[in-house]
Amino acid sequence: METITLFDTPQAAPVAKPRRPAWLKARAPMGENYEDVQELMRDLDLHTVCEEARCPNIGECWNHRTATFLLLGDTCTRGCRYCAIGKGKPKPLDEREPERIAEAVAHLQLKHVVLTAVNRDDQPDGGAHIFAESIRLIRERIPQCRVEVLIPDFDGNWEALGTVLDAQPDVLNHNIETVPRLFRRFRPRAGFEQSLELLRLSRELRPAIITKSGMMVGAGETDDEVLEVLDALRRVDVDVLTIGQYLSPTGDHWPIDRYVTPETFVWYKAEALARGFKHVESGPLVRSSYHAHEHVADL
Repeated sequence: METITLFDTPQAAPVAKPRRPAWLKARAPMGENYEDVQELMRDLDLHTVCEEARCPNIGECWNHRTATFLLLGDTCTRGCRYCAIGKGKPKPLDEREPERIAEAVAHLQLKHVVLTAVNRDDQPDGGAHIFAESIRLIRERIPQCRVEVLIPDFDGNWEALGTVLDAQPDVLNHNIETVPRLFRRFRPRAGFEQSLELLRLSRELRPAIITKSGMMVGAGETDDEVLEVLDALRRVDVDVLTIGQYLSPTGDHWPIDRYVTPETFVWYKAEALARGFKHVESGPLVRSSYHAHEHVADL
């Protein structure tokens, strides 16, 4: 007997992922310097955000003997939907980590170092004292090295922020990451206004320290919303801004909404400079610490 189908069951159409454009291609990580830096990190049992966050610029940076050190372990206590760093229950803090950080900086003979960290909401000070001790030991061993810190929000613990500021880094960076409309879904345990307050307090408490922030685009925001974030950052007197393309680490992370064109990044930069930022890096492969020494060279 012939089977007659009266109704076709509608099938959900697969969501097409935008194809990565040519301007987002980065060189494969390799080379003598790359291998030297990689070996150094293994020997000293250190972590870098270059590896943990799957940065596309790792080959270029490591071949220039630069790296962004990841403090407080490699496991984050938060679950931001855009980030590739491991999440869960972290190991106890390693109080000897600052000594090895300073040793690595001395080995690489860095003139500008960037220190960042996972969130450690399990710690009373969020690990702020590790930042401070790392700054102190780097200054002790390599006095001419400029120190930039890319800090978490310390869950609004402004005493912890003060601990970092009292160590007098040359640059204090805290990334705003995205626009207010997306913020709570993008960064569930953080707050847009709290991040702004951190940057405002940093300027108020230590006016001489350069303040810096960054955001990713292509995650679902509009260009008008990007401009609103620029205005918000200028209201708290942020000096330096970075804008880069959001790249989803895996299919389980926040999806890419669009690939922003190089021309649009040029427009973002012009709009940011017109608002009074002292330096702006804006481009598809730009990240917070990519060419970080150039961001503040003349400031």
